[in-house]
Amino acid sequence: MRFLHTSDWHVGKTIRGHTRLDEHTAVLAEVAEIAERESVDAVLVVGDLFESPAPPPEAQKVVYDALLALRRTGAEVLVVAGNHDHPATFESLRPLFAAAGVTVLGHVAAGSEVTIERDGERALVALAPWVSQRYLVKAEQLLALDGAEAVSYYAERMQQLYAALCGPLRDPDAVGVLAAHCFVRGGKLGGGERDAQTIHEYALDPQALPSHLHYVALGHLHRHQTLAAAVPTRYCGSPIAVDFGEQDDAKGVVLVDAHPRTPARVEFVALQSPAQLRTLTGTLDELRAGAGSTGDAWLRVRVLGAAPAGLADTVREWYPRAVAVEIVRDLDGEGNRGRATSTRKGRSAHDLFADFCGHEQVSDDRLVALFDELHAEAVG
Repeated sequence: MRFLHTSDWHVGKTIRGHTRLDEHTAVLAEVAEIAERESVDAVLVVGDLFESPAPPPEAQKVVYDALLALRRTGAEVLVVAGNHDHPATFESLRPLFAAAGVTVLGHVAAGSEVTIERDGERALVALAPWVSQRYLVKAEQLLALDGAEAVSYYAERMQQLYAALCGPLRDPDAVGVLAAHCFVRGGKLGGGERDAQTIHEYALDPQALPSHLHYVALGHLHRHQTLAAAVPTRYCGSPIAVDFGEQDDAKGVVLVDAHPRTPARVEFVALQSPAQLRTLTGTLDELRAGAGSTGDAWLRVRVLGAAPAGLADTVREWYPRAVAVEIVRDLDGEGNRGRATSTRKGRSAHDLFADFCGHEQVSDDRLVALFDELHAEAVG
C-alpha cells in the first residue's frame, strides 16, 4: 500500500500583505502530479489546509480544487482539520466531499477509521483532527488543577484518545496508519507556526503514539522531520515556506510504502514549484549591485549602515519582490546602541531631531527640513 503524506498547506496565507494563491495553486498541482506519477493508493492531508478558520472564497477554491484533483488521480483522499481550520465547517462539508470520494473529518470521533483495499491488500487509517485543550480540559478541571496538572491531564487524555482510535487497527493482515494533527515533543518548529499552540501545554510524548502501527503521519510543524518513536513517524512539513523563518527548509511531501508484515519504507520527495524566500543583507551599494539577480524569490532585505529617507522605495525599485526592508545598525559589545546620554534642557526641537537622526544613522537633510516645516506649523 502506498501513501502520500502532505499537510499544513495554509492556503490564504499572505506574506507581508502579498497574496500567495498562485503559489499555492502551482504547488498543490505538483502534489497531485506526484500522487499520479507514483500511483499512490491514498493521500493523507493532515490538517491546516487553510490559514484561518474563515478563509476567503478564493482560498477555498484553491483547496477544494486541489482535493478534487488529488481524487482524480484515483487515490483515496483523507483529510483532517488542523488548529487553523474550522472543524464545524469541515463537518458540514463531509457529505458533499463524500459524494466526490473525499473523506473529511473536522472533529475527532470514534469509529472514524477508514478502510482502503487495493490489489488484495488492505489498510486501516485512523483520522485524528486537532484537539484543543479546552475540548479535553473542562472549566471545573481548570479550577481544580494547577498549570502542570492541566498539561499532564491533556497529554494523558490524548494518549488514551489515540489508543482508542487505533485500537481497531490491530490487524496482522492490514497496514495500520494514524494521521494526526498535533504537537509531539521533540519536533522542531519551522518558524511560521502559531506559538500559542506549540508550547508545552500541547506537547505529547512520542510514547503517546500507538506502537502497533506501520506509520504515523503528523501535521502541525512546518519543517520536514523524523521523530524518535516506536514506529516510523514524520512531520512532512508545509509545501511552501510560510515565513522567513522557514526559508532554508526543504519543502516536499512524504511517500510511504507499507505492507502488513514488513516495516514501512519512507521517502521524502522535494517539491520544485514553491517560490523561494531569501534574506539579503548588505550596504546600499552592495544591494544596488545585486539588483535583478533574485528571480521570483520573496525577499527580506536588511540594509547595513546609514538609511536615507525613502529607503524602502529605493530598495523596491531594485527588488520589486522585497516584502520587508529593515535597517541593521551597529551594536556595541553589550548589545546596546551605545547612544551617548545628553540633556534635552535648553536644546531646540531642530537640534533634538537632528541628533535623533544622527543616532539612527538617517542621513538625509530633507527629512530634517520637513520636520522643521511641520514643527513650525504645529507651534503656530
